[in-house]
Amino acid sequence: MSFADAIGLGREAIFVTLLVSAPVLILSMLVGLIVSVFQAVTQIQEPTLAFIPKILVSGLAILFFGPFMLAILTDFASRIFANIAHIPIK
Repeated sequence: MSFADAIGLGREAIFVTLLVSAPVLILSMLVGLIVSVFQAVTQIQEPTLAFIPKILVSGLAILFFGPFMLAILTDFASRIFANIAHIPIK
């Protein structure tokens, strides 16, 4: 495996990680922003108020986007395992 192959594999792994985590992170960020605006408008300064909606939305996002995440991860893993045979041993 050359240096360029290793860099390409690392780049692809980071891209897959971002692609898999993006739906949950984006939805949690939006819910956190909405709760923060609600807290600012109503002047409720309870720090634990944002946790429950974010946890619920994160769980629902994982349930909803789970098949998408699993498909991307299994595709990446199958490509990695298929390419193991083609790596020259030095």
